[in-house]
Amino acid sequence: MKIYTKTGDTGVTSLWGHGNLKRVSKDDLRVDIYGTIDEANAVIGVAVSFLEEGESAVPPMLKTIQNTLFALGADLSNVSPDRENRLSEDATSALEKWIDQLEDSLPALTQFILPGGCPAAALLHQARTVVRRAERRMVILVQADESFGPHLQYLNRLSDFLFVAARVANKTKGLPDIKAEF
Repeated sequence: MKIYTKTGDTGVTSLWGHGNLKRVSKDDLRVDIYGTIDEANAVIGVAVSFLEEGESAVPPMLKTIQNTLFALGADLSNVSPDRENRLSEDATSALEKWIDQLEDSLPALTQFILPGGCPAAALLHQARTVVRRAERRMVILVQADESFGPHLQYLNRLSDFLFVAARVANKTKGLPDIKAEF
């Protein structure tokens, strides 16, 4: 199988459902959202490459998140009116549990912090901002299709998780939070 199909050369792609493809413009809202989620997933992958297995609990969590983001993208590409979400109902609860677990190891925040620090932390902050962009776009979709509400909630919680994971990455490397001065 070749990687290229040439079917998108005119700026269209396919959404799917019930065995039928629906051709849409590549700037379609759903395509924009799952493309942004793919971008976040790629940034997370780069961040993981800077984290050492066993150094903290974060790398296995991030790998689970990467797989969950694929499920979220699959849901977005499915136009079946009776689609069953691949996004697990427990995915958001898992993020909340992980956030609480990770925050227990961190000093309390007393002010805003700047993105940065070690490479993994900087990349996790970048992934957080990409997820926030996907979340803003998802708000528009949820207004038209409430069945994507759990996906919006997951993205909202994911950005919180990535913020905390960035702080953990810096702490693991012995770096303090970078306090914002404004």
